[in-house]
Amino acid sequence: MTYRGVNASTDRTVELALEAGATVCSEPLKGKGNVVRRAFADIDADIYLLIDGDDTYDAAAAPAMIERLVTENLDQVVGVRRGSAYRAGHLLGNRVLNRIVCGIFGDTMGDMLSGYRVFSRRFVKSFPAVSREFEIETELTVHSLALRIPSATVDVDFRDRAEGSESKLRTYRDGWKILNVILTLTRHERPMHFFGMLSAGLGALATLLAVPVFLAYLDTGMVWRLPTLVVAGFLVMVACLLLVTGLVIDGTRKSRHEASRLAYMRHPAVRGTYVRDPAYAGDLTLPVVPSPRSG
Repeated sequence: MTYRGVNASTDRTVELALEAGATVCSEPLKGKGNVVRRAFADIDADIYLLIDGDDTYDAAAAPAMIERLVTENLDQVVGVRRGSAYRAGHLLGNRVLNRIVCGIFGDTMGDMLSGYRVFSRRFVKSFPAVSREFEIETELTVHSLALRIPSATVDVDFRDRAEGSESKLRTYRDGWKILNVILTLTRHERPMHFFGMLSAGLGALATLLAVPVFLAYLDTGMVWRLPTLVVAGFLVMVACLLLVTGLVIDGTRKSRHEASRLAYMRHPAVRGTYVRDPAYAGDLTLPVVPSPRSG
């Protein structure tokens, strides 16, 4: 079954999708993240293929991505974009955001903002989608990194949009939203990193303020700058509170990850046999994965 999510569409998307045999479902809340969340909740399948509908990704790469998911028993395969269709601002922004995520979480899955992915059932059903718009790819990437979900990447061609069409992605607006999501996810997924850095910064500032006052006290026995000492003491208190906050949230994070991991393990791994699909030429084979509910 092909599922086509429609979200504030004003062109002939619905008509053409129905003619092509797709099952078309409507999501009243605007935004790509809302559509993906609704699709993941409503669709019950063994393998999920997510691809943008603007014809910029090479759809012919899908069978190879699905085959790799099944043969290597993975839960996610990410299509890493290759090509010259990137706008300069988008290319720079993608590199910067990838570096930030790599520095915080240790990896980016090759292309953290890719909209071309294949998932297993247990990935989808353990993914707590909360993003509303284009931040959904960042959330997918961080979810897989946080739970150490078996994943792989496949290079795919990336081309310009069809002539006459216009991207809804806005470089600065959506870039800021994605950066904000990264910071939010860092606070939730790396609380000791996030709050520890803030605590260390405030502690260092408090030390810089307090040391001259302390040295003057040793020389004269007098506290000449009492307000500075009070401010330094206040900063130390805030630094300690931030550190404790990081410890508390880190404990919550571990409990949340355990719950997510249990939800992930409720579903079986992708298993399947291979048959030749007459719709494709050559030696290409596609996985046929029986549903565990089919008896």
